[in-house]
Amino acid sequence: MFNRRRFLLLSSLAIGACSSRPIAQSVTTSSTPEVSASAPPAPAAPQRHPNFNKPIGPEELFAPKRGDVRAVVISDMNSRYGATDYRREVMKGIAILPQWEPDIVLCVGDMVAGQSKSLSTPEVEAMWAGFDNLILKSIREANIPYALTIGNHDASSQTYEDGSYIYPIDREVTTRYWQAHQNELDLQYVDMGDFPYHYSFKQNDIFYIVWDASSANVPAEQVAWADQQLGSAAAQEAKFRIALGHLPLYAISQGRDRYGEFLNDADQLQAVLERHNVHTYMSGHHHAYYPGHAGDLNLLHCGALGSGPRTWLYRTDAAMQTLTVLDFFFDTGETVYTTYNMNQMTLVDTETLPRQIVGPTGRVLRNDITLSDLTAEEQGQAYVRSDN
Repeated sequence: MFNRRRFLLLSSLAIGACSSRPIAQSVTTSSTPEVSASAPPAPAAPQRHPNFNKPIGPEELFAPKRGDVRAVVISDMNSRYGATDYRREVMKGIAILPQWEPDIVLCVGDMVAGQSKSLSTPEVEAMWAGFDNLILKSIREANIPYALTIGNHDASSQTYEDGSYIYPIDREVTTRYWQAHQNELDLQYVDMGDFPYHYSFKQNDIFYIVWDASSANVPAEQVAWADQQLGSAAAQEAKFRIALGHLPLYAISQGRDRYGEFLNDADQLQAVLERHNVHTYMSGHHHAYYPGHAGDLNLLHCGALGSGPRTWLYRTDAAMQTLTVLDFFFDTGETVYTTYNMNQMTLVDTETLPRQIVGPTGRVLRNDITLSDLTAEEQGQAYVRSDN
């Protein structure tokens, strides 16, 4: 797939937007063949969004050209343990989010600040009430569908040896909150699975699976379920297939390169996604924006919009809160990321990001870089554990 990489330029923009590789089954446009009288009529051309390919966004920020489908991707919005409020970057992002005219908001986890045994049931309920009032209410009032995956601070799936949850209050309250809201999210569910922990939906001709990556182990039964869902006719007929989970497959940020901070058995998980031509696996948890790829799979590591942003392995850059606008282009099978530094309200320059990140279990290349682009020194880089 690497030699099929193509890039979509955004309005003469030289920085900030990152275009992914095309999906393997993208359709190549050809000249119109002659049609016999007995041939069935050609299918009608798909209707474009009325603002397709127009620059759309808040006035104070660079406005990317809109694709056939646009998502705003957010992650790790939470603040201090037990907090019922959010940082100004979160509130600013939520306030201006409708101005990008997204078809969907994708949240890859850590919406509240749980994962503390000191928190009581009322305190965890209060956090979700704060999320409901400050975050979800605003998105729903703008009539934007909202999809989520559960993060470790929402309801960690970590268990004791006897199988009981380490944070049972988080798990119970989170389950109750989201099951009460599942019909308000405007998602076209395919399989409810065990919502909100794992489920699938098809929205705007894009098929999504969500699995429970709120700890380092995705349950084997969920992997088998994902395999079945991705192989279904509904998934294979979609223009794109996307997978969401909180923990990433590979480590990319300082202090998160220890086992337990990324998914176990990443090779097997990646093989399932690649077998079904999944375009992108989206994750959070590492609090650093990095648009990468490994093998034939795109990896969108979402930066933290809330507290605790981190920088990349082997780097000393200032950490930043980020928000990503993701545009899908059906004709070319491409996606374009436009990511904003929400501290400074500026565009993130993709070329300033690491060309590669070598972690304890593998190498992730930046989306516009192939292995052959690396120098001999870069290709020989070995993993060195982070001290942070």
